[in-house]
Amino acid sequence: MFERPETGERAVLVHIHFPGSDGPEALREFTELVISAGALPVATVTGSRASPDPRLYLGQGKAGEVLAAVQQHQADVVIFDHALTPSQERNLERFLSCRVLARTGLILDIFAQRARSFEGKLQVELAQLRHLSTRLVRGWTHLERQKGGIGLRGPGETQLESDRRMINARIKMINHRLEKVVRQREQGRRARQRAEVPTVSLVGYTNAGKSTLFNALSGAAAYAADQLFATLDPTLRRIGLAGVGPVVLADTVGFIRHLPHDLVAAFRATLEETCRADLLLLVVDASDEARHAQIDQVNEVLREIGADEVPQIRVYNKIDLAGSEPHLEYGEDGRVCRVWVSAVTGAGLGLLAEALAGHFHGDQVHGWLRLGAGSGDIRASLYSIGQVLSEQFDENGVCWLEIRMAQRNIDRLVRESGGRCEFHLAQTVGIVPGKAQAS
Repeated sequence: MFERPETGERAVLVHIHFPGSDGPEALREFTELVISAGALPVATVTGSRASPDPRLYLGQGKAGEVLAAVQQHQADVVIFDHALTPSQERNLERFLSCRVLARTGLILDIFAQRARSFEGKLQVELAQLRHLSTRLVRGWTHLERQKGGIGLRGPGETQLESDRRMINARIKMINHRLEKVVRQREQGRRARQRAEVPTVSLVGYTNAGKSTLFNALSGAAAYAADQLFATLDPTLRRIGLAGVGPVVLADTVGFIRHLPHDLVAAFRATLEETCRADLLLLVVDASDEARHAQIDQVNEVLREIGADEVPQIRVYNKIDLAGSEPHLEYGEDGRVCRVWVSAVTGAGLGLLAEALAGHFHGDQVHGWLRLGAGSGDIRASLYSIGQVLSEQFDENGVCWLEIRMAQRNIDRLVRESGGRCEFHLAQTVGIVPGKAQAS
């Protein structure tokens, strides 16, 4: 094994193009990933192959080119933009005499640096342990000669088995703790369902501006930065949507091409918020030329976690960088399917709120709420969430509020009021200035 230095590591990057693989933007994204991990790219080796070499992944000549770059720049690590088998990593480390890291290990390292909450750290550790369990033998190559004794098992193999047992025990314990997290989140979702509060989840490619948009919509102060995987821990905020009422907004981890399966499995507790949402806002970086490929990658992950059936509105963010104007686009069903906004400047956020209201207006009704004595709290609550369209008093001095709300929220409001209010559809109530009466 090779020790990791305390300071920024000099890294040689390796990106090989295979038939049918990603385009040039993949190399740019890979470089950003390496920088996000805290490494300093000193050289990049590229090439093309029909298929990976089973021993070194690269051909012998290209491997020699990588070795020359390592020696010239005194690199600490060689990072591959590909998935390597454990044997390929071991063979490359012997050949290059330095540490070798595959794409999966790179992303896991970034996640380990960014995790802040207890839940996030558990999920990252689980993914790391699952990845490490397939590569343990690399750490015990110095005991290889002691493994071949006739009639007994050498200490190398014994130590390896011991490590595997400890890792499996730790994985079991983390899974047990994460099951508690899942149950806690499920309790929160059931409470929101009882209160009939819809959930809107922000999803999208990493660094598309989800957290900035989340802060702009909710007034929260979630961490947002121009870097990959700035957000790992989900954040939920309740917002008031005019004409709809309270809505829970969820900010989630960003996706990326070739997202390691270990991460998807480990972050199942977090991704449950996406699967159980009533609506997904797929945030897209409108200024990125690779945005169409990124949308495909996000939808692929959504299919993998079972969230591909959740209704979706695409939010094209960063129009200030793309030189576009805020606007709405409608689908064949007449509903908004795309919104163009800038979370930084605030342009188009009103249109996004309009699109959200329009989505949830499908089951809304228009009518009048008759308030009885002692209903000041109901009146104040409806005004605070922007549900009141107008207010009238009849000849008896009774207050009537014109509202537009989801039928389920109206039913709950009347049920919980204890008889202090009653609802009438607009067509059953005749309104004249200063007077309202039920027909």
